[in-house]
Amino acid sequence: MVITRIADGIWRQVETVSDTVSETFFEPVIRLGVTGLARSGKTVFITSLVANLLDRGRMPGLLAASEGRIEAAFLQPQPDDTVPRFEYEAHLAALTGPQPHWPESTRTISQLRLSLRVRPNGLLAGLQGPRTVHIDIIDYPGEWLLDLALMDQSYADWSKSVLGRIKNREEAEEYRALVAATDPQSAFEEPQAGRLAEAFAGYLKAARANGYSDCTPGRFLLPGDLAGSPVLTFAPLPEGESDPRNSLIREMARRFEAYKRKVVQPFFRDHFARIDRQVVLVDALGAIHQGPRAVADLRSAMGEILSAFRPGKNGFLSNLLRGKRVEKVLFAATKSDHLHHSQHPRLTAIMEALTREARDRAQYAGAGTAAMAIASLRATTEDRMDHGGEMLDVVRGTLLETGKQAAFYAGELPQDPAHLLSPAMKGAQTWLDQDYQIMHFAPAPLNLRPGDGPPHIRLDRAAEFLIGDRL
Repeated sequence: MVITRIADGIWRQVETVSDTVSETFFEPVIRLGVTGLARSGKTVFITSLVANLLDRGRMPGLLAASEGRIEAAFLQPQPDDTVPRFEYEAHLAALTGPQPHWPESTRTISQLRLSLRVRPNGLLAGLQGPRTVHIDIIDYPGEWLLDLALMDQSYADWSKSVLGRIKNREEAEEYRALVAATDPQSAFEEPQAGRLAEAFAGYLKAARANGYSDCTPGRFLLPGDLAGSPVLTFAPLPEGESDPRNSLIREMARRFEAYKRKVVQPFFRDHFARIDRQVVLVDALGAIHQGPRAVADLRSAMGEILSAFRPGKNGFLSNLLRGKRVEKVLFAATKSDHLHHSQHPRLTAIMEALTREARDRAQYAGAGTAAMAIASLRATTEDRMDHGGEMLDVVRGTLLETGKQAAFYAGELPQDPAHLLSPAMKGAQTWLDQDYQIMHFAPAPLNLRPGDGPPHIRLDRAAEFLIGDRL
């Protein structure tokens, strides 16, 4: 086992050196990771980003595009033959067809390679011809990213943390009752373990539906071909004075370690560790709508997400000596088209406050970070309407549930993010002075001019931050 691990480490160092030399002297590759928690819009983000890089009429914020230095953009087969291809064409058809609809959400890892032929600028413009830059987009569920924090926890620590977190949550009532009726030191029986795991998975699904972000282990929500396997048949239990051999809690602890070793670690080794740029999409408006507890939970999750990265600068020598590090991380609040543009600066300020501690740690390590409000696909238009003698800035769109046109006012976000974060950190159950609403809009029918990608909000600025320096 030890020899295998050492050999695997040596091989991956050789592989990293090979990739580094190839990218330095031939065609550079940007490995862009895209993740986010449930309903944050990962699929729409990737689809719109690729469409707008292929047709760059709506990308003035990407300097290489506005300066006309991107001569061509084209899709190529992804470099990893073992990873499913991101179904770009199917997703784009869903968004831009005669009856547009939102595509299916991310359920597993996928990949897409977009190549850009770019003319250099500055002093090199007259000395070098165009070069090709490959952008490998890796799409994976945010729940898998949160799992990386489990690597540094024991089963006892994880159980204590989870049980403490859910002790007052209504979603966990059934699971708490089952734990109360369970003796962790009793002899292990598979049906009992199955009932506990099923009840815990039910809690996780309910918690995610109600806006909570700390829904780990992530494969309990997206089990795939692991459904029903022992590696997904465990749950948190309170620690006792002694844990006898062959007891329920000892087997739960063993399976927890197997989950880390056989599920989490391979994901980190094979995919996550090779990412050098990352965007984390966040449904901040959804969390605000759910209330202070969901916002506090989101803030904690953002810290855990960034702690999973190894932020820093990717220099040629640092790759040889220490391996790759994430150079840039963007935290993007999605669905900003649900707000009038006058409130976008406030949403950005809230995102900056939610991720402040995590971004400070990353910047200290040498990574570039940013927070912004975006809409990958704009589904609304803006308007003003009279409401009881008061003029409100609203958005108009097609309601997803009914297909009817509606005007929507979400509520006024505070100028000072502390007005949200303070009640959240104090454990308040509701907002005292405001009720923030949310509406689900369907994508609007599009009539795109030649050369234009789908309409968006600040997707060009996000692309400039993530890849602009490499173009």
